Amino acid sequence: MTTDRFDPAASEARWQERWEASGCFRADSASPKPKAYVLEMFPYPSGRIHMGHVRNYTMGDVLARFRRAQGYEVLHPMGWDAFGMPAENAAMEKKVHPGDWTRQNIAGMRAQLKRLGFALDWSRELATCELDYYGHEQALFLDLFEAGLVFRRESEVNWDPVDMTVLANEQVIDGRGWRSGAPVERRKLNQWFLRITDFAEELLEGLGSLDQWPDKVRLMQENWIGKSRGLQFRFERPEGGSIEVFTTRPDTIFGASFLAISPGHPIAEALAAERQDVADFIALAKQGGTTAAEIETAEKLGFDTGLTVTHPLNPDWQLPVWIANFVLMDYGTGALYGVPGHDARDFEFATKYGLPITRVVAQGVDGADAPLSEAENAPGVAVNSRFLDGMTTDEAKAEIIRRAEAGGWGQGKTQYRLRDWGVSRQRYWGTPIPIIHCDACGAVPVPKAQLPVVLPEDVSFDVPGNPLDRHSTWNKVDCPKCSAAARRETDTLDTFVDSSWYFIRFASQPDDKPFDRAEAEAWLPVGQYIGGVEHAILHLLYARFWTRALERIGRLSVKEPFKGLFTQGMVTHETYRAGDGSWLSPEQVTRNGDDWTHIESGEPVSTGRVEKMSKSKKNVVDPDSIIERYGADAVRWFMLSDSPPERDLEWSIGGIEGASRFVHRVWRLATSPAQADGNDAALTRKLHRAIAAVGAALESLQFNKAVAALYELVNAVEKAAPSADRTAAIRTLVVLIAPMAPHLAEEAWAALGGEGMVVDQPWPSHDPAMLVDEEVTIAVQVNGKLRHTLNAPRGLPREDLQGLALGADKVAAFLGDSAPRKVIVVPDRLVNIVL
Repeated sequence: MTTDRFDPAASEARWQERWEASGCFRADSASPKPKAYVLEMFPYPSGRIHMGHVRNYTMGDVLARFRRAQGYEVLHPMGWDAFGMPAENAAMEKKVHPGDWTRQNIAGMRAQLKRLGFALDWSRELATCELDYYGHEQALFLDLFEAGLVFRRESEVNWDPVDMTVLANEQVIDGRGWRSGAPVERRKLNQWFLRITDFAEELLEGLGSLDQWPDKVRLMQENWIGKSRGLQFRFERPEGGSIEVFTTRPDTIFGASFLAISPGHPIAEALAAERQDVADFIALAKQGGTTAAEIETAEKLGFDTGLTVTHPLNPDWQLPVWIANFVLMDYGTGALYGVPGHDARDFEFATKYGLPITRVVAQGVDGADAPLSEAENAPGVAVNSRFLDGMTTDEAKAEIIRRAEAGGWGQGKTQYRLRDWGVSRQRYWGTPIPIIHCDACGAVPVPKAQLPVVLPEDVSFDVPGNPLDRHSTWNKVDCPKCSAAARRETDTLDTFVDSSWYFIRFASQPDDKPFDRAEAEAWLPVGQYIGGVEHAILHLLYARFWTRALERIGRLSVKEPFKGLFTQGMVTHETYRAGDGSWLSPEQVTRNGDDWTHIESGEPVSTGRVEKMSKSKKNVVDPDSIIERYGADAVRWFMLSDSPPERDLEWSIGGIEGASRFVHRVWRLATSPAQADGNDAALTRKLHRAIAAVGAALESLQFNKAVAALYELVNAVEKAAPSADRTAAIRTLVVLIAPMAPHLAEEAWAALGGEGMVVDQPWPSHDPAMLVDEEVTIAVQVNGKLRHTLNAPRGLPREDLQGLALGADKVAAFLGDSAPRKVIVVPDRLVNIVL
């Protein structure tokens, strides 16, 4: 017996069991069907999924189900980005092992995702913390090592002196460690690097082929790679030797005010060895992070060394040499020349220390004497620059490069902002770097026959630092070359390495190697990748590099990992605060008219901005409680319906209740179809238009437009009189709605007596002729001004169209007794009566 209310709880469990039993979402690599690879960025197993996850994975799921209905063999997998610092933090705080914490979280989040009915191939599930993943990652690392794409060198890093670990740039907040809160130091450590700079030009050029990526993401990557043409040249020292610099603005060379070197520059270090005041300054300068943001916002500190260098275009011009905290050894040459008039950082430094500020670029030659109240970095014409005066910025750049090359003191050079990828992390919960250090043989790769290098389970987090350094046996090993006592590398790999190839492992999962080339290439590149724009640079750039590196060493023929990329908006919610300023969750407040009150105390609550859902501000909505109340399909429908997918979606109870009402409307149509004979041509036309509109919207990932088209179809079906065409329209509606509301669709399909499951039904086709209007609206003008419109059959002959226009009462009123001198007819569009 059916009711007019859809029962999500009973339906969801039943159909999820049916799908799993049938194996309908398992991808068959040997299938002769065309292949479609749909992938959302895999989550970190933090313990709970949030509404951002729900929105992201719902979009991917709709596309995967749509592709399957279109006849594709679909790969739509799920896994876990499971290594990283949060698990170590939990181990320290909760006194648990990182692996136990991570695997418990995975189990909980897997159950949550399954409640939403996603069409995922769970047979390919992977977790980067498991041996059958990171062991293969070690093998790939050694492949890159053998190809010369891995190297080790000393590098300045962000060092947390309390947690005793290197911090990524993103983990330095206001100069302090994100977890410990300790002031971050710059420290030199031997680090492992991947030669991503070897791929800078092809990564840049490859962006041109990614026409299915958002323009903003391609631009962000282009800027991050940062190709620029400039001049690398030397400032000679009077006492001998030189200091080399690189600049992208050689046209400003006559505005030079000082030379700044890094605290880690060899000249600075040599001075520090002789002078305590220099050593003290360097210690001060090394406080704070190495991120561009930290450097730009930190107070500019300098130390006048007393040394000078000679300007390359004037032997009588000496520039002072300063040590400056905003110059890093890892960027460029570790030295730069300051042009305060045309660089904001240099302007701040020169103003603080009373150094000259000279204008050498203006918007016209008559602006040479215009005062500078701040740095002006826009191009213009050279002024106060001797032989360059009057040249445009580009002309002046070319002239200085020409003179430098002719004089032998510099060379034009193309440089990239991109730096080699430092992958060493001083932490336990990550992929062990498969290298052994021998005093005699140096850094020796672990023989592949000895892989995987397994993380030991018996570790302790009772003191700061990397537990692998303190392990009594794990790090002690014989050298593979000379058999002498040696030690394992105790650094683990950056977790961005884990996410740089997981999409390949999803496509092919043999036991004895990272992937089978032929099987992987049958699926790659990923047809549609979906994830947040916050990953636009690092993750996506690293994944592109890793794929190209594997192609270069002959492991793949694919160069770009993701053919299509979509970056969805965030899910947002109002914020609430109690009278004492503490944050309140949506479950703790209730609305009375236009006011909000705290449920427990009855006190008034102030509402704040609509912001991204975050635990810190408690504006998080738990998916489980919403699914429990409204059902998975209502949640999915709301995630797709209220906003264009690339924009933020504001969560609202009104929105989810509206989605729930729509689910019940469809259910009522499916369970009470009036059986009748006869046709309804108008409804059939609307049905075919809906099929075309929904299909086109899903192809372009405009999910909200697909939802809007389905609302229109439901409205039309509800208003239509009983007929055979109405019954057919309801059956087709159920198939159209299946990617968005799959449980409802399956239940409705069964109620309608459909064979099998709706998930196995092909996507409906439409008749193109049905998309053409039978009637058109004709504009009627008198002397070129619109005076009337009329509806007419499409294709009506000119004479008939003219007769309709002249016979219209409104037109006759304008004509009066005047006879038209001329009538211009544009078929199906326009009649213009000229008096």
